[in-house]
Amino acid sequence: MADTEVQERKIVVAIDEGEESIYALTWAIKNVVSQNSHDTIILLYAKPPLKVYSTLDGSGYLFSSDVMVSMEKYSKDVADCVMEKAKRVCKDLKNVKVEARIEKGDARDVICEAVEKIGADVLVMGTHGYGMIKRAFLGSVSTHCAQNVKCPVLIVKKPKSSNVDKSS
Repeated sequence: MADTEVQERKIVVAIDEGEESIYALTWAIKNVVSQNSHDTIILLYAKPPLKVYSTLDGSGYLFSSDVMVSMEKYSKDVADCVMEKAKRVCKDLKNVKVEARIEKGDARDVICEAVEKIGADVLVMGTHGYGMIKRAFLGSVSTHCAQNVKCPVLIVKKPKSSNVDKSS
């Protein structure tokens, strides 16, 4: 009997502060990750760059270095919190390696570059479900990535919660 080849896929899951990305991670664990494989889940968080203005803003307010340090610390704390939440979702996985990456930059660029560098087999993303007008102004990270990465992209939409009483 021939030995079966062990599957070793690199599954990148883009995570952010929204519930949609945690839902996408949970969905991927149930539907994409094989418990009998040696898959690696790479949790990828794109930390937005701090907007750097001159130390004198338009209203004449002077930013001190303390303010900039506080803003950077807050940004790091948010990234750490998001990553810890995602790691907790993955805590019971067996035979699956979980890696965490925090990259700084625009999410569109960070995700596309990381997927390429990692050699991902699949990219899993949540979607905020913006309407057409909001998406036109803000752009869609998931659409951009789907059009620009070379691997398959799974865009997971979180179902709208129902306020209907199910007991009736």
